[in-house]
Amino acid sequence: MSVADNLASVRSTLPEGVELVAISKYHPKEMIEEAYAAGQRLFGENHILEMAAKADVLPKDIRWHFTGHVQTNKIKYMASFVDTVQSVDSLRLLRELDKHAARHDRVIKCLLQLHVAQEETKFGLTPDECLSLLRSGEWRRLAHVSIDGLMAMASNTPDVEQVRREFRLVRQFFLGVKEEFFADAPHFRILSEGMTQDYPIAVAEGANMVRVGSAIFGERSY
Repeated sequence: MSVADNLASVRSTLPEGVELVAISKYHPKEMIEEAYAAGQRLFGENHILEMAAKADVLPKDIRWHFTGHVQTNKIKYMASFVDTVQSVDSLRLLRELDKHAARHDRVIKCLLQLHVAQEETKFGLTPDECLSLLRSGEWRRLAHVSIDGLMAMASNTPDVEQVRREFRLVRQFFLGVKEEFFADAPHFRILSEGMTQDYPIAVAEGANMVRVGSAIFGERSY
């Protein structure tokens, strides 16, 4: 099947109101162009320099989401164009993003990344760390970043019930955070969860954004 066919197949499984980020990391620009021609505008990358190189040659109305671990010394390469950084895991990173966005007189949307998976390799804030960051209040003084929601990954396990429990936990936490810190902030609305192997479970548990790569583009060519 073509990229366009795969994209249509994934879209057909998503309820109205669930946004699809096509994870295009390691895939050539020609495949992104095919998805773009089929109407896709949200693309996700997890290496800043690769994303910057693609952004330079692809249509300017693409909304680039950065989903990988952020190396602060490379923020300058994406600050002028990145739409959303989904992987914010510290106040220090928020400050750095704010500083670089200010130089371009723009606002970078951010999602706070939660660590709920039973794996040491995944980055992110524990729920307690996330609450501490928000309760510090410093983020409210940063004019060039906007906290628009949460992102999380479930454990990579065949145990469907464990995955479901983790997604449910994040949804409940999201609702609590919204009530405590963003009750009057309609922009805090994104719950980004689920990848190719588990996005239907994430959607069933309340995710309104999913990050799908191999189901659209096939296996990556490293």
